[in-house]
Amino acid sequence: MARDRRPSLLRRASLRRGAADIDSARIAAAMEQLRHRGRATLHDRLHRVRMATGLAVQAGLAAALAWIVSHHLLGNPQPVFAPISAVGTLAASVGQRLRRTVELIVGVAVGVFLGDVLIYFVGTGGWQLGLVVTAAILLTIFFGASVAVVIQAAATAVLIVTLSPSTKDLEIPRFIDAFIGGGIALVVTAVLLPLNPLRVINRAARPALDLLADQLDVAAEALRRRDRDSAQRALERLRENKEELSTFTEAIEGAKETSTLSPARWHRRSELTHYAEAAEPIDRAMRNSGTLIRRSVTMIEDEEPVPEPMPDAVGHLAESVRLLRHEFAAGVETEKARERSLRAVSEAGRAYAQGVGFSGSVVIAQVRTTASDLLVASGIDQAEANRLIRESFGEQEKPNAGPAESGAAPKPPMAPPLG
Repeated sequence: MARDRRPSLLRRASLRRGAADIDSARIAAAMEQLRHRGRATLHDRLHRVRMATGLAVQAGLAAALAWIVSHHLLGNPQPVFAPISAVGTLAASVGQRLRRTVELIVGVAVGVFLGDVLIYFVGTGGWQLGLVVTAAILLTIFFGASVAVVIQAAATAVLIVTLSPSTKDLEIPRFIDAFIGGGIALVVTAVLLPLNPLRVINRAARPALDLLADQLDVAAEALRRRDRDSAQRALERLRENKEELSTFTEAIEGAKETSTLSPARWHRRSELTHYAEAAEPIDRAMRNSGTLIRRSVTMIEDEEPVPEPMPDAVGHLAESVRLLRHEFAAGVETEKARERSLRAVSEAGRAYAQGVGFSGSVVIAQVRTTASDLLVASGIDQAEANRLIRESFGEQEKPNAGPAESGAAPKPPMAPPLG
């Protein structure tokens, strides 16, 4: 008789339990990821709310004051445009509100002019409205106006064409309201409710610097464990840094504008200069860290040697970024961040001396370059930063006077190879 090769009842139950255990582990891991993602999303949303609270209060106060001034002081029975102009000015890109006020007024003037001229010749109606909007856009673009002027001119032309038949003498109040709304927005920003520029910058810098530090930490751990997928995820996350950097840059521009317009914030100008000078090297550190992590992925894929000091060097870079953020926020000298950057370079020198492959040499070079960027961000001159990097890297940086001795370590690359 043929042997029954089907698993026994006990064995089938055991297999089911094993499969169930594997499935349970996978489901638990997926649920934990969802919970973590939910917490991260809530944290990000709350952070955005905190960042926007000051602007929201400013916009509310400016809209209310614009309506009161236009309605009660100037006798405008329907002061719609003044609060809209105030909110539009405050909603402009931070750091461009003075320019936005001028653009608002210019756009209104163009829209009023075109609306009145075309209404006089062609009347009002659907196709006339389309003609007015088209003419406003083309004329402002022809004269090289900004997007804000183009939009404002077109919107004003629409209002003139649609409201003129039912509202008499609309043009002058509309023009005056643009002055009132934009002017009150600037008064609120500069005098009545000026934000603390350093607090705004600190809040904006936190996501960008935390993103950089976190992904460098992930890359360091990936090198220790030779985890290619983890390093790849860190690289992809770091590439999504445009929003964080844009927020940081806009916050610096807004703080500079506040310190210029607001007498109460004039004493902050020197501190803001430090932040403004740090923005560019931080951006470079982001890009160089991206190259570092990309080459770390290649190192793991090619099974190149990963000397023990190399992950430590990347980890020290991450800690340097965190210390830089903390010391910026505290308004103290960035000594700890500088020390940690130089420690990263020292560890990179030890790793290079132990021997690395092609991609490993690129990682070493990027540790040096990123550390240099962080030193410059901390307030050190570029030439001095380069000197400190060379000293911290070690003796292998110095060129040999004669022929290379047997077994001597080669010179490290001064710039990362392409690819």
